[in-house]
Amino acid sequence: MANGYAGQILRVNLSTKGVAKQPLSEELIQEFVGGRGFVAKLLWDELPPGTDPLGEDNMVVMAAGPLTGLFVPGSGKTHFGTKSPATGGYGDSNMGGHFAPTMKYAGYDVIIVTGKAAGPSILVVDDSRVEVRDGAEYWGMGAIDCEKALKDDLGEEFQIITVGPAAEKLVKYACISHDFGRQAGRTGVGTVFGSKNLKAVAVRGTGTIPVVDPAGALEKGKAMYQSCYNKPGFQGWTPFGTAGITDWVNEVGAFPTRNFQTSYFKKYKEINGAALREKILVTDKGCFGCPIPCGKYSRARTKLGQVTVEGPEYETIALLGGNCSLDKIEEVAYANYICDQLGIDTISGGAVVSFAVECFEKGLLSETQIGRKIAFGDLESIVYLLEKIATREGIGDLLAEGVRTAAARIGGGSDKFAIHIKGLEWSGYECRNAPGMMLSYMTADVGAHHNRAWALGFDISGGSGSVTDLIQGKGERPASLSVFDPAAYAAKVDKVIELQHMRPMFDLLGVCRLQWVEIGMEVSHYEEIMPLISGKQMSLADLLVVSERVWNLTRAFSAREIPGFGRSFDYPPGRFLEERIPDGPSAGRVMSKEEADWLLDEYYRKRGWDENGLPTAATLEGLGLGFAAETAASRAK
Repeated sequence: MANGYAGQILRVNLSTKGVAKQPLSEELIQEFVGGRGFVAKLLWDELPPGTDPLGEDNMVVMAAGPLTGLFVPGSGKTHFGTKSPATGGYGDSNMGGHFAPTMKYAGYDVIIVTGKAAGPSILVVDDSRVEVRDGAEYWGMGAIDCEKALKDDLGEEFQIITVGPAAEKLVKYACISHDFGRQAGRTGVGTVFGSKNLKAVAVRGTGTIPVVDPAGALEKGKAMYQSCYNKPGFQGWTPFGTAGITDWVNEVGAFPTRNFQTSYFKKYKEINGAALREKILVTDKGCFGCPIPCGKYSRARTKLGQVTVEGPEYETIALLGGNCSLDKIEEVAYANYICDQLGIDTISGGAVVSFAVECFEKGLLSETQIGRKIAFGDLESIVYLLEKIATREGIGDLLAEGVRTAAARIGGGSDKFAIHIKGLEWSGYECRNAPGMMLSYMTADVGAHHNRAWALGFDISGGSGSVTDLIQGKGERPASLSVFDPAAYAAKVDKVIELQHMRPMFDLLGVCRLQWVEIGMEVSHYEEIMPLISGKQMSLADLLVVSERVWNLTRAFSAREIPGFGRSFDYPPGRFLEERIPDGPSAGRVMSKEEADWLLDEYYRKRGWDENGLPTAATLEGLGLGFAAETAASRAK
């Protein structure tokens, strides 16, 4: 058993209820470390090319990292991966909470679920005992209600992940929920649970994780926590969590508003972190080992009722708040709760609903088709659409497919304001005035997701200042980003690639990135603690090479799975290339097609990819991905 790891992969075939356990291979550890690395490699190796994302042959991989469950800040991350129902390519999503540490204590670094259960089922893992049980009594429950019911039935010590009615109805962007408010929200990982008739996974673990130098690792862990506490941003970050960034994003003209029609929301102070804390906060909440609890339990009363919910965090504020024009924090919290119970990703959910409202405003969807009038800023409209989506009733059946498919069926030019990349709806940053952030969205392997490379701070600061400094108004900002400057744009390409290697490192290790990105804990701590955990030296440079390996492998996976995949999948929607921002700090800005092409050309060249944006055989071989290079070489013929 390798130090830092539980040492086993658990395989569950729902079709047969078969259970198998195998040792975690040293080769997998050496080449892919953990978390997202394990997910990418196992999907490449074991998923038959051309698999239907909703078919029995698709698989869900749940993986921890070598630091997961240990005395390290934010060491509670679980990484989920599958072939995405939303995009048809590589899909993954990351979730905090307590599930992955408990999975390791039960003896497993990875759980792989394949097949399809004959009826509604739950998977129960109780240390070495593994059982697929009947789950009919939980089918149809909201995700939050289901978790509570399972804890009542199984015991509080079980850590439980669930899906809601949206996954049962195969909504393409359904999420996996955990700990009454944590979500693996992106790419439809929850949808694949639903397609397999898997309602929940419950894990209890009572074992330990082997460590080479327990005393040394404990002291180093203490130093990492102390580093967090000593950072200037610690006091500023904790009270508001991710909601604290709302003001800054709006004030620099990057806040999605009215389906990304503009980038400034006039009533942002009614839905920001201060409003959350003053009007609805009950208590702060952290994940496993967290020194900076960004979770906020809230209680909100609206005309539709009262709810208690974890959140809203920034992405939910952006997509259900500004983008749907809800201008009261209580209403954003209510919509957040509806999404959580239904098991709908708040990012995709908010993007789809705002798209539908704009279609209605433009006469592309009628009142008869929708079933009622809908409007921006109307909570009843937003909740109505979310509930229709989760049940796939009426217009909800179309909207459940996501904005790319919905626009293709609606027509009328709606594709220009269907805000997505590769079929995944855009998260909470409007980027017509932020070329680096735009490029990070364009090239993100899973589709339009900010967490692959958050380059917005680099765009706005001109390269100076931490995220905390920017939020607090420190650091210089350029007067305008509207003039194309090749040297400045080349620096943005370099920064995006740097971040696309740095951020996956945390997903490999199984830890939260917020300690680094938000308050500035030094990344050198990770290379210093690794030998104390594993007994092996692994420098920051070594870890970043693994990140680059994973980045290229996931791109190759999508090229293998999606016919015609390449450059055309990387372009932003027409709105961003053709419409100038009408108002706010970024008024007048639009990214031209020429700028987008320049950025892609420079990015592909520096990546060692061809002009169509596909990794070359030579690049893959150089990264130790010879098995994928064979596919690349055959595709190039």
